[in-house]
Amino acid sequence: MILQIYFCIHNIGINIDKNILLYIIMQKKVNKMFEKYVPKPDPVEVQPKDEYEYTMFFDGCCKGNPGKGGAGAVIYKNGTEIWAQAIYVGDMCTNNISEYVGLILGLQQAKNMNIKTLFVKGDSQLVIKQMKGEYKVSSPNIMDPHNDAKSIAKFFDKIEFQHVYRTFNKRADELSNFGLNYKTPLY
Repeated sequence: MILQIYFCIHNIGINIDKNILLYIIMQKKVNKMFEKYVPKPDPVEVQPKDEYEYTMFFDGCCKGNPGKGGAGAVIYKNGTEIWAQAIYVGDMCTNNISEYVGLILGLQQAKNMNIKTLFVKGDSQLVIKQMKGEYKVSSPNIMDPHNDAKSIAKFFDKIEFQHVYRTFNKRADELSNFGLNYKTPLY
């Protein structure tokens, strides 16, 4: 309505699909809400190991298990956040699927950024131990996401996986919950 009045006052013609305009407006509102309610963590929590310039945290969540799921990942360079994303995974997924989606999301972005050494942290002991080869993947439901994550991990010259407690995975946890609640990707 405000844009419509502005365009009329200034005699500006616009031919844009209402759905596209609504999406743009909603995306800005969601991003604003996201900044307000999801504070960035203290950089002390995310200090990388000495040999790693980049650290990636991931998380997934599920309400119901199976149920609605969200995933998030964040990449830090020398303790400073440089990228974060939250996504809605689906209406009927498990927590383990959501965790793997968060991992794949972050690994793919690190690959797209041409990062060659990466320290990966997550609060899913199952996913971390499976990625390290310490646990066997026995569930057919997570075989494909596990294989996808392993395939992307081959891109890196050096990659290390570490389990962390949820208190040290706050940003990724907030992102996964945001993806679950708002069903929209953040860029």
